[in-house]
Amino acid sequence: MTTEVPKQYSRVMLKISGEALMGDQGYGLHPPTVARIASEVEAVQAMGVEVCMVIGGGNIFRGLQGSAQGMERTTADYMGMLATVMNALAMQSSLESRGLHCRVISAIRMDEVCEPYIRRRAIRHLEKKRIVIFAAGTGNPYFTTDTAATLRASEMNCEAIFKGTKVDGVYDKDPVKHADAKRYGNVSYDEVLQKHLGVMDASAIALARDNKLPIIVFSLDAPGGFRSILEGRGTYTRVHN
Repeated sequence: MTTEVPKQYSRVMLKISGEALMGDQGYGLHPPTVARIASEVEAVQAMGVEVCMVIGGGNIFRGLQGSAQGMERTTADYMGMLATVMNALAMQSSLESRGLHCRVISAIRMDEVCEPYIRRRAIRHLEKKRIVIFAAGTGNPYFTTDTAATLRASEMNCEAIFKGTKVDGVYDKDPVKHADAKRYGNVSYDEVLQKHLGVMDASAIALARDNKLPIIVFSLDAPGGFRSILEGRGTYTRVHN
């Protein structure tokens, strides 16, 4: 049964890392973990929220690491983009197994497996209540999937970016290593940049700031965490002006 959204968000971007899909494994995809995240997305869509996604590729290949090991940076980044397409197709398969309609849209043309990025077509998919997964980053090397998520969220007129992480918000230092780490309830874009809080890379934060696009940082490991925030509950940090 579909319920009305009680908060201000009717279209959102969910950004998750590729590592979020590998569960307890050290590499690749963990199908039960992919299925669990798909169930989180399903629960939010059932509220009537239009959902688009960007998934990183670090569980398969990370461009910066390849570059650090001597690979030419542009080539390494393109390989990372291809990894995001693999993750997007895995998520699409899991969502469709639940009876949801989903489209993978790639910034790099590969027409046999997914659609090319056309802004108006992507918006139309969202209007038709299809889940849209944006793959291959921005299509350009030297840009992260964080920047891609912020760019696509701006183009799709999303009301917020939901950044799913391992912790329930933004802390002044690593809460895993420091028991006295303090969580921010709200933090400004400029403070994130000045204190290097590690929410997203600097270009993504600057783009979100320029477009007044709030970033909601929450724990993807908490069952129901995505939906609970939209219901006005849950623990998270809101990055905004």
